Amino acid sequence: MTRQHTPQETKTALHEVVVEMYDRIVKGEPPTMTLPVRTKNNIAFNERLGVYKYGKSTSVRDATSLQSAKQLLRALHVVEFIEGMIDTGKSSTLREMYYISEGWGHGKFGSQNESNNLAEDLEVVTKCLREDFKLRPEEDGARIIGNITLQERNRRGEWMRINARDDVGDSGYGVPYNVEEEKIELLEHDIDFIMAVETGGMFDRLIENGFDEAYRCALVHLKGQPARSTRRIMKRMSEEWDLPVVVFADGDPWSFRIHASIAYGAIKTAHISEYLATPTATYLGITADDIEAYDLPSDELSKKDIEALQAELTDPRFADGWWQEQIRMMLELGKKAEQQSLAKYGLDFVTDTYLPEKLSELGLA
Repeated sequence: MTRQHTPQETKTALHEVVVEMYDRIVKGEPPTMTLPVRTKNNIAFNERLGVYKYGKSTSVRDATSLQSAKQLLRALHVVEFIEGMIDTGKSSTLREMYYISEGWGHGKFGSQNESNNLAEDLEVVTKCLREDFKLRPEEDGARIIGNITLQERNRRGEWMRINARDDVGDSGYGVPYNVEEEKIELLEHDIDFIMAVETGGMFDRLIENGFDEAYRCALVHLKGQPARSTRRIMKRMSEEWDLPVVVFADGDPWSFRIHASIAYGAIKTAHISEYLATPTATYLGITADDIEAYDLPSDELSKKDIEALQAELTDPRFADGWWQEQIRMMLELGKKAEQQSLAKYGLDFVTDTYLPEKLSELGLA
């Protein structure tokens, strides 16, 4: 399984990337970097791990064209930049690395997307994590509310004991970008399950209605497509505390993909799916049949929605018969619905009726 590496292990892995290029150069050959093909056509279900991983298809990046040569040059600059941060105990956001490349001459990035992708490429090649590279995302992690207690190491190196119900305000506990044991220790809990909630409005509604206490759960605000630290902390809580995870999201193709990234891994991060994914996570709703069963206010599917649903029919993460049924039903209905459409029946309907019925079906209420 992918794990965090020591600073020396990380530097050694990065040096191997450089050595491969150097060895080819001294032989008079173009330097290369071999990578897995990072598309849905090259991910397959790993029975042992219970998640989707990259397959055996690879692509070779070499210096036989100007663009490819620039990509390899950027990789060398990034390796040097990362090693400098490791040696000085610093860290950088991905955005800062993009701007720092302004001083790299021909190695300058053309866009932040290029720099982000290269960081992911180096993760794949070295089998290290972005956290090992001291690279931070711009976005915050999740917010958590619930009777769970953890320790977080602050910037002075001191441990702070925090209860995510009693020691926080209404916004909850903010998850940092690094959630490994060196930063966060999970101490104890008094909950029965973890509920991942897609939207901030619904997260706040559940808190205001006291749902976390009434149903003994931890609420995790995903903030849309969840950050890596969000997926990782949910996996840790699920495994270390042996707790089920349920996903409560909007009823549309993009929310279906949110669940897939939580349960089976995202295509962009398939190289570390076993580190981030929680295969036991269950999709709670909104489902396609909820739109009809609860007569929910809905919107017509857009052209992009339809294309996304059709793509999901061939996505290996949705190969299960239940998902195939839900996707086809949504296409037939031609409709999608938001979590907050449940407010049609009043502000308490979601906590008094909808979620209790759904959780009862799963044996959690």
